[in-house]
Formats: sequence, structure tokens, C-alpha cells
Amino acid sequence: RGDHRQQGRGSFFGPGGQQQGRGRGSGPGGGRGRGPRRDGRPQRVDRQASVKVAADWVVVEEFDLGQLTKLSTKAPEAEDLAWAGELATYNEAFDRCSTKNSPSLQRMENVEFYYVTTTDDPAIEKFAEESAGDVYGTDAIFSLLMASPRSVYPWDVVVQKVDGALVFDKRDTASFDFITVSETSHEPPQEPSRDGDADQHDATSKDPKHLDINSPEKLSVEATMINQNFSQQVLRSDVPPAKMELPNPFGGGGTGSTTSNAAAGGGSGASSSSGPGTTTTTKPAAVAYRYRKFKLGDHEIVSRTELHGLVEKRGAETKQRMTAYALNEWDSRLSGGVDWRQKIDQQRGAVLATELKNNSCKLARWTAQSILAGADVMKLGYVSRVGRANPYEHVILATQFYKPKEFANQITLNVNNMWGIVKMLVDLLFTKDDGKFVIARDANKPIVRIYAVPMNTFEDDSADDDNDLQNQDQDESSDDDD
Repeated sequence: RGDHRQQGRGSFFGPGGQQQGRGRGSGPGGGRGRGPRRDGRPQRVDRQASVKVAADWVVVEEFDLGQLTKLSTKAPEAEDLAWAGELATYNEAFDRCSTKNSPSLQRMENVEFYYVTTTDDPAIEKFAEESAGDVYGTDAIFSLLMASPRSVYPWDVVVQKVDGALVFDKRDTASFDFITVSETSHEPPQEPSRDGDADQHDATSKDPKHLDINSPEKLSVEATMINQNFSQQVLRSDVPPAKMELPNPFGGGGTGSTTSNAAAGGGSGASSSSGPGTTTTTKPAAVAYRYRKFKLGDHEIVSRTELHGLVEKRGAETKQRMTAYALNEWDSRLSGGVDWRQKIDQQRGAVLATELKNNSCKLARWTAQSILAGADVMKLGYVSRVGRANPYEHVILATQFYKPKEFANQITLNVNNMWGIVKMLVDLLFTKDDGKFVIARDANKPIVRIYAVPMNTFEDDSADDDNDLQNQDQDESSDDDD
């Protein structure tokens, strides 16, 4: 990653503030609750910042999230630059899921999922060398910005401006890719209380290990695991996948990529050891990476997007491209939701309406990602715990197809506003001198700040991660020797 110099202050929405926050990230939505409310009003939650603001960070812009909803620009046309990976065929048997026919969610123990940031993507690096555009990023980053007016939990995005180009990035140690749960609910998940109060947890469990299964961080890991498994389970294994023009750019190792398998407890390599003298080979998830260019005003945005499968339609000459995501039910008594098993077969609309209230930001991000990828359809799964106190076993109660742009209208997600937000940030950052910036949502107020940060900010994060992994491996080896 290039080194960039700190740049001066400016103004876009008005005078930039000088307030600096302090905090320590503790996973999605981590924070301290003030106890359950009995008067029907939303509970007050003091969350911690997603990133610690250092004393040498300078606020160059500050604006309310509500201002972003007023932005608008015409959605740009997309041009394909390259395809990589593979796409498997969707299994139509999952269209018949119901409460009486609910298959168990399987764990994809030997499948690796890659969450590679912009600067570690070899394909984007090649496009940058060829000057294919002047703005670079991924669908995960751009969709977060597009859905940011709905966000409640803190987040941050790193932007580097160098040689006339912008690179939107994520921090190596951020919990960026973990899926939030009940983020926009009036009764958001709470951290376990110190005095043993189990109001926000399963009061029937006497095991202390289960007292925090409904904390924001644990729910986020559970939801991420569910989405990983669901996206692969709904694909057919008896039909060879369609290979793209380029192989998976992250599956060969040595790319500096971040891998994850939440179902198997994590993972970062092409193989994993399950005991002395045994090695389990893993393979990349069946995903296609579609690299696209968008002409947005005076700038050209190059973005990596993801597609998850192909759908065969009777009478259609070509297969439809699909994205796949899963909503998950954890405990309707605590989440302010409805009991899915009572409603989902006959009143699925009521279930979706409740999920839109409780998970508005997440649904908007998924829709934005599907639109960025040019998906023909988006498959939405409804996955529930086998039992309220069991976050490790799940069943698929229902699935539903939606057309991304129609679904955007249904959830009042304005596509022109999505692009208006990105255009504003791009135009604004191009007015700054070369340097490194952090776009961060405040932990407890609907405010977004843009900081100018020193050129070496976050450069030590990767080294810290490597040291943590080495220490973990050493601990595991010691345990095996014992």
C-alpha cells in the first residue's frame, strides 16, 4: 500500500468539526446497554467506536446521515472488465422449503470464503496499472456507503488518494465483513450484563457459556456462518460449475487475502490440520467475481462484485445470474420479531416486513451488492435455529426469489440516492490533496466524519494479525503435544 501525506481541511456540506472520539472496537455493535426498558421506548445503547481516533487525526468533513438521503444522481451504465471464479447451478429443491419440509443447514467445513480488500486484489492492481479507472473498490465497501443512511452500528472505510486515483479500502483488523443482526431494531441485542441479568438472553439455560449467545458479536458470527453455508448449500453438486474466463484470484494462496470459514471456526489457508499427521484440503467457495466499470460523472469506478450461482428457468435460453443471502431467526421473544414457524408458510410478507424493520441496513446492503453485480435475481433464505438456545444448528424454513431493482423499490431503497452518495464522496475526496483518509460513522450519533490521517496509519495492523496467528498456532501445537 502506498504511503500518503496528511492534507488540509476543507468543507463540502459546511464547516468541518474538530470533535475527536475515543473508543475501542469490539465487533459489530459492541457496546454497553443501559438495561431493558419497560415503557415501550427504544433502549439506550452506548456503543464503542469501530476504530480508535488518534490525536493526530484531523476532521476535514462532518455531516449528518440524514443529509445523505437528499443526494441523487442517475445510475451509471456498467461495463464488464473481467470474470473470475466459477458459478454453480441453483438447486430448485430449495424452492419447496417450508416448516414441514425444512432441511438442516449444512456446515461447509472444507470450503474457504475470501474477503479480500481492494489493495490486495491482484486483478484490481492490474486494472490500476492500466489506468482502467480513477476510483477503485469492492461491492462490499460501496454497498456499505450506499446503505449508510440506514446504519446504526459504527463503521469505517479507509480511502487513499494517490496519483490522481482513489482507492476505497477496509482495515485489516476491522469486523467489516461480519453480518449484523437486528441492527435497526428498537430492541437491539445487548452485551451480557455483569450482574448475571439474563433478560436479553435465554433465561432457561443454566450454563454460563450460553449467557452471551445473543450478544451482538456472537450473533454476527452466527449470521455470517449461516450466509456462508446457505450460499453454497443451495447449489447443485451433481452439475459441473460454469468456469469463468479467469480462475479464482484468491484460491491459490500467496495473495495476501483474508479468508474465513465461520462454520468451521475460521481459517486462513488452503489446508487445515485436524490432528497429528492429518491434513484436510479445502477449496474456494463457488463464487464468480465480476469486475465492472461504472462511468459516474467525471470519474470511472472499477469495482469487484460477486455472484453466487446460475438459475435455470424453463423456456429460457440463458441462465439467470443469482446472488444468495440468508436472514436468520435467533429468538423472536428478544428481537421484537414474529415467530417464523407460525407465520412463514402463510404470511411470509409479515415476516419480511418485520425483518425490514429490524435489519433495514443489512437488506439494503445486500440489494445494493446485487445491483452492483448486475444480478438477475436475488435469492433470500429464511434460516432459523433448531432451538432458541442452540446457535450452532439451523434449518431452512423458506426461500424466495426477488429481482434486485424491484426489491429495492419494495424496501424503499432509491437507486439514484445510492449512487448519489458515492458520487458525493468521490467528488469531495478528489478536491483534497493526495493522502490517506478515514470515513467513519459515529458510534452513538447519526454523524459521519472524514478524517485526514498520517500516511502510516494502520500499517502495523497486518503485523499484529500475523503475530496473533503465530501465537495461536503455537498454543495449538502445545495443546497437541500435551
